[in-house]
Amino acid sequence: MVSAGCAQFENADSGTFHPAPSFGAGAQVQPEVPSAPNPSPAPQPGQPKPPPPAPCVDPDPNVVATCLGSVGAVVVLPDGSGAVVGERDTGRILRVVPGRPPTQIAQIPVDAAGDGGLTALALSPTFDEDQLIYAYVTTSSDNRVVRVAPGDVPKTVYSGIPRGATGNAGALAFTGKQSLLVLTGDAGDPAAAKDPASLAGKLLRLTALTAGAQSSEPPPQQVSSGFGAAGGLCVDRSSGTAWVTDRGATQDRLQRVSPDGAAVSTVWTWPDRPGVAGCGASGDLVAIALTGAKEVAVITLDKDTGAVNGTPIPVAQNQYGRLGSADLGPDGTIWVGTVNKSGGDPGPTDDRVVRIPLPKPSGGRD
Repeated sequence: MVSAGCAQFENADSGTFHPAPSFGAGAQVQPEVPSAPNPSPAPQPGQPKPPPPAPCVDPDPNVVATCLGSVGAVVVLPDGSGAVVGERDTGRILRVVPGRPPTQIAQIPVDAAGDGGLTALALSPTFDEDQLIYAYVTTSSDNRVVRVAPGDVPKTVYSGIPRGATGNAGALAFTGKQSLLVLTGDAGDPAAAKDPASLAGKLLRLTALTAGAQSSEPPPQQVSSGFGAAGGLCVDRSSGTAWVTDRGATQDRLQRVSPDGAAVSTVWTWPDRPGVAGCGASGDLVAIALTGAKEVAVITLDKDTGAVNGTPIPVAQNQYGRLGSADLGPDGTIWVGTVNKSGGDPGPTDDRVVRIPLPKPSGGRD
C-alpha cells in the first residue's frame, strides 16, 4: 500500500512521470515491540527494597535512544556516529549515540503550548571546530532563533517571529557558513503568511548569526512566503538545493528552492494531508517524515532532469507511531524522532530516535 496514492504532481515543467522504483523487503522495517512492564509489588515491612528499575531499553536494533520527551528535532552528526536531538516540550538538547545513554548538552527555556517549544536544530557548518548549535524555539511572547555555544547560556540570534495558538513550529538549515535558512510557521493566521510585513509563514535567510546582531543588521531576506504550519527544511549538500515541507489548509506540499533562492516550485502535494514533517535530502532522493501517516515517504528524482520519479515510496509504515523530525546520515540511513507523546499513543519506550536503513532499489534506478 502506498499512502501517497492520492498525491498530485504539480510541477508541470519538471518532466513526465516515470515508473516508481520497486523496493525490496528492506522498505518494511520490522521492529520488536516491547511489552509494558508488569508493576512490581510493594515491599512488605522488614523486606529489603527492590533494586532500581532497569534502564529504558528497546529491543529493536534500529532504536538509538529511548524514553525521551516528544522529539522536536534530530540532526545527524557530521561523521554519522550519532545525532543531536531536541525535546520539544522541555527544551533539552541531547547527544545520542547507538549503544550509549543520551548525554545532555544544554537546556533552553521554552513555551511548549500548542505546537510550540523547541522545534528545530541546525549544526554550525564548522561544528567540528566550534560545536555551535542553532535552535528554533517558542517563548511566551514570540518564536526565535537562538545559538548555543559550549559552556555558555543560549543567546538570541533573531527574535520577534510571530507566535499564535498554533503554527509555531519552525525549521532551520544552513546553506553556507553565514547563510541560515529559517522556515517560520503561519502562527495560525494564513493571511499573515502572505503579508510581506509579517515574518509568519516565511522562508527567511539570516546572514547575521551572532548574538545582538539583530539591532544593527538589516531585516533578513524573505526568500519565499505563503507557508502554512512549518514541516521541515533540508538541503542537498551536493547541489545546494533546499527542500521545504509545510501543511496548508487544504493540502500538504513539498517545495524545491534553487541554491540562489530565486526559484521556488511545488513538486508534490498530498491532498489527504498526512502531516509532512522533517526531511533529509541527498542526491536523487528526499525522505520526509509523515506524522499522521506514521511512515517515511521516500521521493526519488530523475538524475538528469530532477523530475519526481513516480509516487513516494512508504518506509517503516506503522512501525514506530507518529514521526516528526528527520535527517539523512552520511551512510544513507534515515534518522527520525517520534512524537507519540504529542497526540499519539506512546509505548513503554517512547519517545524514541530511530535509525532506519534506506531501502535498496530492486529496479528502476541505476
